[in-house]
Formats: sequence, structure tokens, C-alpha cells
Amino acid sequence: MPPRAHLRLYPDPVLKRKAVPVTDVDGTVRALMTTMANIMYTCQGIGMAAPQLGVLRRVIVADVGEGLLSLANPEVLSREGEECLLEGCLSIPGVTVNVRRETVVVVRGIDAAGRPCERVVTGLAARVVLHELDHLNGVLILDHGPAVDVDPRGGHDQGTVPSGDGMTS
Repeated sequence: MPPRAHLRLYPDPVLKRKAVPVTDVDGTVRALMTTMANIMYTCQGIGMAAPQLGVLRRVIVADVGEGLLSLANPEVLSREGEECLLEGCLSIPGVTVNVRRETVVVVRGIDAAGRPCERVVTGLAARVVLHELDHLNGVLILDHGPAVDVDPRGGHDQGTVPSGDGMTS
């Protein structure tokens, strides 16, 4: 974890690199999860992956209003349903892209206490988890299709869901 963590913005090349698994959820990984959550909340986002802070470790955090989910080494066990919605990204301010994702996901990982866990996430939570897993694999929303909305000032109201049709993570 860099001493002064900061959000990496596109086109920073670290955003296109694959993250490596965490070997142990120790104090360093827990501190990373806390830092990620704090930055996510400060930026009014609903999800964040460690590569967005320049840390190439398989760690994500998400909170869509149902409580904080912090996972190391997350992996999808199953997926179902499908919908296409606008997504934004804290690392690509001012840009939204239509992204097709599953609506129900079973995800497994290691929680902040170092315990294996499995969760069923649905709706917006499923979308955020899949978005953050993309980050762990070096995939950005721009890889899903062309930008449909670009704010020339580079900013957007991060954390809001316009008309129920989008997200920022």
C-alpha cells in the first residue's frame, strides 16, 4: 500500500493490469480494505478495487446501501439474469457506458476477518461486484463499449443512480 494512496485515473496503465491473489488477509490487507472504503465513501462511490489505488492485489470493497462488503480474492461461482444499464467509474470521471451484466451473482472470497465467505448478491450489488472484478482483471467500462455520456469537465455526480439507470464504482 503506498504511503499516500490516491485514486488512479484513466489512462493510468495500472488500471489495465491484472491483480494478483492475496496470500493472507493480515493487518496490511485489512488496512488496504479500510483505506479503499474510506476513499470510496469520500468520492461518493459504491465500489472500489485495489488497482484503482495502484495496488495490484485482488481486493474489492462495495456498499450499495446494504453495508460494506470487503473481499480478498473474490471469485464468481455462478451468475444468472441479465440487464444492460449505464455505469460510471471513479477512475474514469465524467464517462458513462452501457454495460450488460448478470443480475444475480454468487461470489466467494475472504472477508476482512480472514474468514472464507460466500454471498449471493443481486441487482445493483451484483453489478458493482462484477464491475470491481473487472478491475481486478484489468478490464474497464470502456472495454464494454463506447462512452454514451461524457462530461467535458471530467466530473459527474459520483454515487448517484440517475433515473435508476446507472452507477459509479
